Amino acid sequence: MNINIPRQYLYLSVISLFLFIFVLVFSFSVLIPNGKEYRIKRLDVKKHYKELRSYRNLHDETYSILKELQGKNVRIITAFDTTFNPKKFEKQNKVYFSDLSVKEITLEEPQEEFAVYEVNTSSHINSPKSFYDFLDSVNKSNWIIAINFPIHFKRDKDIIESSFTMKVYCNNKERVSQDSVSVDK
Repeated sequence: MNINIPRQYLYLSVISLFLFIFVLVFSFSVLIPNGKEYRIKRLDVKKHYKELRSYRNLHDETYSILKELQGKNVRIITAFDTTFNPKKFEKQNKVYFSDLSVKEITLEEPQEEFAVYEVNTSSHINSPKSFYDFLDSVNKSNWIIAINFPIHFKRDKDIIESSFTMKVYCNNKERVSQDSVSVDK
């Protein structure tokens, strides 16, 4: 019994058998162990992606709230960044009083958020209406100012004298830069 198989078929069969064995060895030695690792990493990536989505949602919500608040409070934000000028303050509010003086009070502990000023006024009036007009003017000014109580009124014939302290809140860039320079040294 003589089997007559052409050489080409024999070579093709040997090569096919060799490739089949190579694919089986490669699959069981590389693909299947890495497939388990791949599934573990895929689950880890899905978990991280879920966290990323929740953080993006939180970021988007916070960002929209920030933009809404910035839109509502744009006047306050710009007032907070405006540097207080006592001379300009005196010039703007001198119309409400016959005499107005502003001087800064230096405290033992430096205040980072605000500066404290003492305001002394006097006017030729019979009622404190000009003072209330002054308070309205302060509310509409370009600065964030808190008038501290008590406000002292003293009447001397036709003149009502008043004195009070006020805190001016602002980003004091000069004071912050001086503090950072002194810390660096």
